[in-house]
Amino acid sequence: MEFEERLSALAAKVQNQRDAIQTEEATKNAFVMPFISTILGYDIFNPLEVVPEFTADVGTKRNEKVDYAIMREGEVRILIECKKSTEPLRIEHASQLFRYFSVTNARIAILTNGEVYNFYTDLDAPNKMDDRPFLVLDLNEIDETLLPELRKLSKEVFDLDSVINAAEELKYVGAIKREIAAQFKEPDEGFVRLFTSRVYDGRFTQDAKAQFTELVAKAAKQYLNERVNDRLKTALGTSSSSPLERAPEADAVTSEQAVESDLDRDTEIVTTLEELEGYQIVKAISCSEVKPERIAQRDAKSYFAVLLDDNNRKPIARLHFNGKRQKYLGLFDEDKVETRHPIEGLEEIYLHAEGIRESVKRYIG
Repeated sequence: MEFEERLSALAAKVQNQRDAIQTEEATKNAFVMPFISTILGYDIFNPLEVVPEFTADVGTKRNEKVDYAIMREGEVRILIECKKSTEPLRIEHASQLFRYFSVTNARIAILTNGEVYNFYTDLDAPNKMDDRPFLVLDLNEIDETLLPELRKLSKEVFDLDSVINAAEELKYVGAIKREIAAQFKEPDEGFVRLFTSRVYDGRFTQDAKAQFTELVAKAAKQYLNERVNDRLKTALGTSSSSPLERAPEADAVTSEQAVESDLDRDTEIVTTLEELEGYQIVKAISCSEVKPERIAQRDAKSYFAVLLDDNNRKPIARLHFNGKRQKYLGLFDEDKVETRHPIEGLEEIYLHAEGIRESVKRYIG
């Protein structure tokens, strides 16, 4: 698989298994070791490449360990400290990384809980690990703009100088993007004041603050949705006046025989961003059984189909996202009879990962 596909497959694994992972050791085995192996490309069973429980005495501190040290040409290049996946990352977790960074040749340190990976270097002072990461990889919401820099840390194309040169820009651009995202999700008073002052001539009283906090959050979300929809329309070659919403279907959960002609009857079809995101999740789950290029999609007026080998007779799943009140994920049994499972959001597709894999397995024998 390509680098991006391996990362998507690992992200799907994390989503599917996170509820079963309760300890730091389980996090290492299920999430972090696969990241080192399949994403960074280092042999976790070769002590010349990956040293678990790496020890280097630091001053009066003796026998403290960093979870992993990645070696190249006999030198430590990357240090990795792990915490359990149920625990959000805090800079206080990086105490060993701070100490070891100054006594090894490592220029990259990673603090992770298996889901989020914070990458640090020494931009602020030579040979002293920064307090803030220059790159944050969140497997729950992968920022694809970071992948070229992440790939430079892999064994295959290791280019430390290039990563360090780009680190300062990555650090501040990434931090600004995360701050913008946080403000769009839950704007603070300063953010609300900024936009209120541009459109409102009255005093910024408590009542005005309460009113405009809600309005600013609503406007920000609508703006983002409109921009995403515009990009989607452009990508699909549709006009700006084409409606994104389609007629709703009945909410009843039904079972029906998959009919291969269903996908060929509709001529006026608009694919939504939500359907494409759902397709990517189903594809990532299916990649554990077949190569990604074998997973295809076709849209119809009443549902969005995910197929194996672009074959109508090999339906993996259907996304019924057109209803106003309820979304459904359609899965098929051995007789190709569909059962619709109600879902509240895209993340619930991962709860049906086993059913998706079973569909794929049936077609490949």
